[in-house]
Amino acid sequence: MNLRSALLASQAALPLLLAQKTSAIVNVGAAAALKAGLGMGAYAAAKAGVARLTEALAEEFKTRGLRVNAVLPSVLDTPANRADMPEADPALWVGTAELSRVIAFLLSDEASAVTGASVPVMGRV
Repeated sequence: MNLRSALLASQAALPLLLAQKTSAIVNVGAAAALKAGLGMGAYAAAKAGVARLTEALAEEFKTRGLRVNAVLPSVLDTPANRADMPEADPALWVGTAELSRVIAFLLSDEASAVTGASVPVMGRV
């Protein structure tokens, strides 16, 4: 599910994005793509796949005006994560607004020189 959703979304968007002079994709991976934790083998492998897919798409389409990057957040501060981890300190997690700002930057013209990057967004975890 984690890798397949990024692949299918990219495939669906490519015709529209390539019709533009410049465009961008930002995939959402996870910090587990960089370092797996105990019991996270399949999840970490899938998220590493998102990072490699990002690199491959960036390489394939860099001369056609399409930039492709990924964000790799650690634990997101969501109601579901708060419920699943009631003893954790969500002040250390990545806020959804914080992650959104990183994504907005990667989609902006200010990031026009950035493609093929997987950007860790770790909070204070």
